[in-house]
Amino acid sequence: MTQSQYDKCLAEMFGLRRFGIKLGLDIIDAMLKALDRPERKFACIHVAGTNGKGSIASALAAILQAAGLRVGLYTSPHLVRFNERICINNQYISDQEVVNAWQAARDEAPKEREATFFEYTTAMALYAFARAEVDWAVIETGMGGRMDATNILQPRLCIISNISLEHRFYLGSTIAQITGEKAGIIKPGTPVITGVHQKSAIEVIEKKAARNNAPVFRKGRDFRIRRSPKADARDFSFTYTGIDHKWTDMRSSLQGIHQLDNAALVLAACEVLMDQGTAIDVSRIKDGLANVRWPGRLEMVDTTPPMILDGAHNLIAARRLAAFLSDTAPNKNITLVIGILDDKPCQAMLNTLVPLCQRVIVTRPVIDRSLPARVIEAGVRKLTDHVEIVESVRDAVFYAMESTADTDLICVAGSLYVVGEAKAALEGAGAPEPV
Repeated sequence: MTQSQYDKCLAEMFGLRRFGIKLGLDIIDAMLKALDRPERKFACIHVAGTNGKGSIASALAAILQAAGLRVGLYTSPHLVRFNERICINNQYISDQEVVNAWQAARDEAPKEREATFFEYTTAMALYAFARAEVDWAVIETGMGGRMDATNILQPRLCIISNISLEHRFYLGSTIAQITGEKAGIIKPGTPVITGVHQKSAIEVIEKKAARNNAPVFRKGRDFRIRRSPKADARDFSFTYTGIDHKWTDMRSSLQGIHQLDNAALVLAACEVLMDQGTAIDVSRIKDGLANVRWPGRLEMVDTTPPMILDGAHNLIAARRLAAFLSDTAPNKNITLVIGILDDKPCQAMLNTLVPLCQRVIVTRPVIDRSLPARVIEAGVRKLTDHVEIVESVRDAVFYAMESTADTDLICVAGSLYVVGEAKAALEGAGAPEPV
């Protein structure tokens, strides 16, 4: 394979974005049928929800791998390279494997409607996992659940992390409506684990599960987590009291107090898998949690000055980032580098983050859905006059590094697209591949 073949493959894939988002399962079903049903050649876990999907999926993949299994992980979006979306045993698939999967999916795509980017990438991931003979795959939904391309799966376990208002044009304007879409991943007889807490969301999930004779395990009712009394701002050790087990002195390598909630769902999932006959013991669970990595989410970068990269792409995520900064850097002068997309609650996110920071550098990622820097600047000026605009994310990151004291802290946030461009700049990788 030549680099030009890979570049042509990516250009064709990213060109599909002009077809937008088309929810439905007919096209992906036809593609997978023509590919000889790769999704039926391994066991899988399906993860939906508003926040935490990627953290939960990556932790489960790490635990299953620690247990000696061959594991595929499918997530989105990527930060720097497309290959990040499709991992096998914690390794991104190669450029050649991307090209092979794309060609296989493209050759079998139905002709009645052009498949969307996400339909193609889902088919490619499932094809790559089958070719690699994985034992398990952990699959994150793209948007919603019911009509998401990933919902073609027949999983052994479903997880719905949490629910908040998002993608209202596609999923609905209320918590109950959005939950109904995400609960669409529930399958007959398949256990469901959830961390939702709103009464309306719980009712929707319980009713959908009852119609499918699917057992539901809820955080706070069937399992819970307690942070260790001696834990400090950087020590998130905890005790898990679960469905059938109690595990003490547990730790996750992922940063942030909210990761305890995600860990609770992960451990409940492990209990269900153990009950189904998957050979996982507590030592392998500890190994997996200790070694899981999820880039761009409270990622600490060893730069001078030190830097935190966190997508913080919606209000809940911004609040979690704010809590982390308050806990771990209460005496630091923080320079915030921020860019926000036009479908996010910009002012609410700024109200959450800006008061914690000494100054703000507003930037804009290279995506058509990003807010103009001047719009964000106007929102920042309602809170502070210490704000500047540096349009290019790359330039904003290096300017922040040059103008921030070595003992202070830089935080890059507001969008995974901003974080992706920042990572590419720090890694000397040039511009990230389109997302």
